[in-house]
Amino acid sequence: MVHLLIVCWLMLRPRTVPWVPAPNLEPLASIHAELARGTWQAVWHLGGSVLLLAPLGVLLPLAGGRLNVSPLGSLARTVFAGAMIALTIEVLQSGVPGQVPDIDTALLSTLGVALAHLAVVPGARSRLRRRYEHPRGATPKISRVGLAPQADVFSGGRTYL
Repeated sequence: MVHLLIVCWLMLRPRTVPWVPAPNLEPLASIHAELARGTWQAVWHLGGSVLLLAPLGVLLPLAGGRLNVSPLGSLARTVFAGAMIALTIEVLQSGVPGQVPDIDTALLSTLGVALAHLAVVPGARSRLRRRYEHPRGATPKISRVGLAPQADVFSGGRTYL
């Protein structure tokens, strides 16, 4: 929760700038423009977008608290939630003075969520499952119990077979 509050404060606070560029609604356009400027500049500028929501790739599965889930299902749920949070931030940015919505930021943030999830969550769940798994021994023997006597509910008395 604190992470999302910090992200919202960074992304949704008004900025005073002398001019504001047009919003980028064409996917991959700003990524291509950054790569054209140079590799290191692209890594510096685009890396911030990748790292912005990356902690959610680990924090969202932790919030669920389940160890025995499908890895693919967990990845799909986490990436979907990260994409929705990134898109919500971009939509809210359109109403903030000085902030420019960019669809590539949402794409890169979603990529960061997916990469963080893939890098941390499967290994952590595996280690936790091994820690909490009990050593499997022989199945315990349970003595069999016979049938209980049948009661006649309507007559008020007991009838035994």
